[in-house]
Amino acid sequence: MLLIRPCQMSDLDDLMALSRAVGRGMTSMPADEAAWLSKIEATTRSFSAQGAEDPMGTYFMVLEDPASGRVVGTTAIYTGIGLDRPFYSYKVSTLVSSSSDLAVTRQARVLSMVNDYTGATEVGSLFVLPEYRKPGVGQFLSRARFLTMADFPERFGETVMAELRGWQDENGNSPLWQHLGSQFFGIEFQDAVNTVALKGTQFISDLMPKYPIYIDLLPQEAREVIGKPNDSSAPALHMLKKEGFQFTGYVDLFDGGPSVQCPVGEVHTVRDSHQGQVRISFDITEQDEMYMLSNGNLNDYRVMLAPARMAADGTLMINQETAQALGINHTAPNARYIPFKRNQQAHAVAA
Repeated sequence: MLLIRPCQMSDLDDLMALSRAVGRGMTSMPADEAAWLSKIEATTRSFSAQGAEDPMGTYFMVLEDPASGRVVGTTAIYTGIGLDRPFYSYKVSTLVSSSSDLAVTRQARVLSMVNDYTGATEVGSLFVLPEYRKPGVGQFLSRARFLTMADFPERFGETVMAELRGWQDENGNSPLWQHLGSQFFGIEFQDAVNTVALKGTQFISDLMPKYPIYIDLLPQEAREVIGKPNDSSAPALHMLKKEGFQFTGYVDLFDGGPSVQCPVGEVHTVRDSHQGQVRISFDITEQDEMYMLSNGNLNDYRVMLAPARMAADGTLMINQETAQALGINHTAPNARYIPFKRNQQAHAVAA
């Protein structure tokens, strides 16, 4: 049985351990206690009635091992990105120039720094400890966020995006940073990542050139990684595309990782999930079809991956253990659910 819930103060030690396991490049999970305390407090606020009034929100959730109570994975939704501090991306576009005298028309790809995702909803912070990376776990963490959006649609923007970690070599070096970002900032890649995580993006406004950068003037090894995901993020990108996300030319300012987007209402899990009545059955076993289920209870939110069976009358049958974990009883016999097939795996989505 797998259980996802909002993070809480008692998770702090586990979250710090996860930060150390994440490694380089994941700006949303720095190994900094103050940053985690702020994120936990923001999540508590978002998962409350008062949180609906906020233009920005943090819905940071954890994967709990029910046997030990240990936090072994993370996943998150961030609303209103770019409203408190600029959310920068590069937009890959094409400039066309021509000369009638020479009868020549030339095209050049350029990187332009933009804030086009301001106000959008972002999904990110997807990570699973290596020992828990089994088929379906990454998919569950990824899709649980979309079940949350279906439960509380009024809290999320019209567009949802994901910014994936860009390609790095075996030593953790980013070719795009080495040949572009470092020329303007004069610091190491990880120092830039940590600065964004802990201090914000003002230094980008201060130092990054405002004019388009011609891609053809960059070395070949830098050009090749623009829009290329990190090897560990490639399965996550595949899953997002299966949910309806598309790459539209936006890449990360530091490492060139791709950003993908989709209207919230067109995300497949949001569109295809159902909310309906459930009831307890004592003959549901692990041999039954797997479902993702959420209890829709903002104050005690839970998402589960568990066996269930659709009855002839349209009621979803679940076992006692699932009902208890979700907090479902005869006074609140409803849940949101969608069938789940264990055919994908992902470990991390950089954010």
